[in-house]
Amino acid sequence: MNRPTTSTPVATSQVTAPATAPASGAAPVLSSQTVLQGRSQVAIEHNGAVYRLQTTRQGKLILTK
Repeated sequence: MNRPTTSTPVATSQVTAPATAPASGAAPVLSSQTVLQGRSQVAIEHNGAVYRLQTTRQGKLILTK
């Protein structure tokens, strides 16, 4: 598997809040369009590991390490 050599951080100003605020203690909801920003895949760094979030031709999401 090819790992991205660079990652593009998402600036806080680029993340939009959901239309309605989640209930207290609930996880916030982000649209996939907000996370992907028009791309078919993005790299996500988590605890020192790089994961890849990508869309399929059928419109589903895949998260791989």
